[in-house]
Amino acid sequence: MELGTVSSGSIAAMCVTLVIALVLPVVILIVYAVKNKKQGVVGAWFLGAAGFFVMQMVIRTPILSVLGMSEGFVAYAQNHYLIYAIALAFTAGLFEVVGRYIVAKILSKNLTFKKGLAAGLGHGGIEAMILIGISYISNLIYVGMINSGAINAVIAQTEAMGVDATPVYTLVDTLVNTPASMFLLAGYERVLTMLGQAAMSLLVCYFVWKKQDIKGIGICLLLHTLLDGVSAVVSGMSTPYLGAVLSQNVSYVIIYVFLTLMAVLSVYIISKIKKVWVPEMAEPKEAAEG
Repeated sequence: MELGTVSSGSIAAMCVTLVIALVLPVVILIVYAVKNKKQGVVGAWFLGAAGFFVMQMVIRTPILSVLGMSEGFVAYAQNHYLIYAIALAFTAGLFEVVGRYIVAKILSKNLTFKKGLAAGLGHGGIEAMILIGISYISNLIYVGMINSGAINAVIAQTEAMGVDATPVYTLVDTLVNTPASMFLLAGYERVLTMLGQAAMSLLVCYFVWKKQDIKGIGICLLLHTLLDGVSAVVSGMSTPYLGAVLSQNVSYVIIYVFLTLMAVLSVYIISKIKKVWVPEMAEPKEAAEG
């Protein structure tokens, strides 16, 4: 069976997205740390990263994996996709806001704008590295096997063992036939998401600093649920689960326009908090000097 090869354009696009997901967060950390020496931003970055990793990768993801092995759960998700999509968005927001809040409370004794932003950069950065970076390393390894023909031996060995090779064929088909633009969009989406994650962590930190913890948690949970929920629902509208009322291309346009608007909102939130937080931090010191 002729499997085809992955185009050079697609390979280049994957490499760009890999750099965005795996290298960019590290570069941002280094630049931010050098610019803000002795400000505690490195520790805050790793705390933010740990907040995401523990709540999502250690706790929530294994729970979803266990649920995914239940035929009843899978059937319910397929028959009630809208409820399922919203529930996934809400639980993602809930678990992550708990992580953000714990990080903010750990930092609360000497919490600053710079530390709050660093925690957000760590949260979004480690998410990009784990969810996209590792995935694209795997993709490029498979691309090498496809274009060299080594994948044929893997398929033959799999079938010889009596194992269904359909997943391998599906992966090959996806990598060979997906347009290069889609791989680039994955990188663009990750930039937008990192901005959103940074803004939401900063929001929680700011309201913890203001001693308005519940307000910060509520706003962050609402934004996170909205961010994930709209994307999941619109994506589902291009599938039979929600009636296939949209073409896949139209759903992509709606999702990426929405994510771009949310990223713009995130930049506004970051700049707005910086304008109000930094002066407010200086007021007690100025008053004492007076």
